[in-house]
Amino acid sequence: MKKWRPYPKYKPSGIEWLGEIPVHWEVKRLRHVAAVNPVKSEVAGWPSDTEVSFVPMEALCEFGGLILDETRLLGDIYQGYTFFRDGDVIIAKITPCFENGKGSIAQGLSNGVGFGTTELHVIRPRSELDVNFFFYFSISSPFRRLGEAEMYGAGGQKRVPDSFVRNYQVPLPRLSEQRAIATFLDRETARIDALIEKKERQIELLQEKRTALISHAVTKGLNPNVKMKDSGVEWLGEIPEHWETFVLRRVATRIQTGSTPPTAEDRYYENGNIPWYGPGSFGIDLVLTSPAKLIAQEAVRDGVARLFDRGSAMIVTIGATIGKVGYIDHEASCNQQITVVTFDKRKVAGKFASYQLKRLEPVLQGIAPSTTLPIMTQHQVGDLPFALPPLGEQKDIVAYIDAKAGKIDTLVRKIRESINTLREYRTALITAAVTGKIDVRLAAAENTAQAGEEAA
Repeated sequence: MKKWRPYPKYKPSGIEWLGEIPVHWEVKRLRHVAAVNPVKSEVAGWPSDTEVSFVPMEALCEFGGLILDETRLLGDIYQGYTFFRDGDVIIAKITPCFENGKGSIAQGLSNGVGFGTTELHVIRPRSELDVNFFFYFSISSPFRRLGEAEMYGAGGQKRVPDSFVRNYQVPLPRLSEQRAIATFLDRETARIDALIEKKERQIELLQEKRTALISHAVTKGLNPNVKMKDSGVEWLGEIPEHWETFVLRRVATRIQTGSTPPTAEDRYYENGNIPWYGPGSFGIDLVLTSPAKLIAQEAVRDGVARLFDRGSAMIVTIGATIGKVGYIDHEASCNQQITVVTFDKRKVAGKFASYQLKRLEPVLQGIAPSTTLPIMTQHQVGDLPFALPPLGEQKDIVAYIDAKAGKIDTLVRKIRESINTLREYRTALITAAVTGKIDVRLAAAENTAQAGEEAA
């Protein structure tokens, strides 16, 4: 924010959260400068076979953008859906979509008309409110924060009320200045987004490097000159000559699914200190660190939860994320969608085996039949083939992977931190510009001139 100057003069806005505004700005309630949730009767006379865009919640992007892959006939969706037109601003009103910034300017709709989920607020700016300026305002911190505070309902069904939107007090400069602010933000946010995209691509490349490193180490070993042999297993390929292949049950002491303590029994969750994992706990990293819940020792004592040893592998064997693999470096529990493998420590380093399973995630995902609810049985898990070097070599390979992958992970964390910083700066810049805390008129004029020169 340091490079942007404030306006020359300010005055009190009379609104606590807003503070002072530029002296020539006004504050108006949104209902006075826009139609909020306009009625669909304006298309009531259209032919019922008119093709219009259909926008479910998943097609509404965060901080701008619509996925317009779906169209329907007007007569089929006129009842029971939210109506909007090209040029409207649409905002998700239900938690957590509202807090996450789901909203966009409607553009490119089929025949200029769209219908979507009922969980939307629609704002149609009138002549004194620029649509682009208001869209930026709708994704600013104050609008989202205050809207969240006004939500009604319980749990996952909380919604931003219509009254909040209608009565929201918007600080407004003249129309030409609104457009200048929107132009400035278009340019600056595009620069930030391009930089974020570049950093996200760096993360993708680093993750690919990490995957290749692990895959090579757990199937080829660390000696580039070692003699190789055919493993006899398609997805293992060639392995070092002195390695052996086993099916998993030959090197495991326990293969068992988890269980879920009754959620109505508070004593199983109060003062919990045992990590309890679900399918949502699994990600790119091997070691599991984000339990779905913490459960109490009493759940294990009563036999409603199973406790698994440190050094075990967890595999998601039911549901959409089937085949995901994680490793626990602590005692833990899990739900019944997860199968846990505890290895014979005399033969197997658990983390080595878990790394090899992690490499096989795409293969594991293909083992289960293609059904609505894919399931991998404990028998199928037990039949998985392993390539194992001597125990000492397994531990050397794990130490090598941990060291090399650790350096990559550290770099990835730093890049993610810089991405978060950029996103925070983007939000702060938008908020400062649309509330008059910084004067961007000169920068907007320079941007417009530069764009003209580039076009020429």
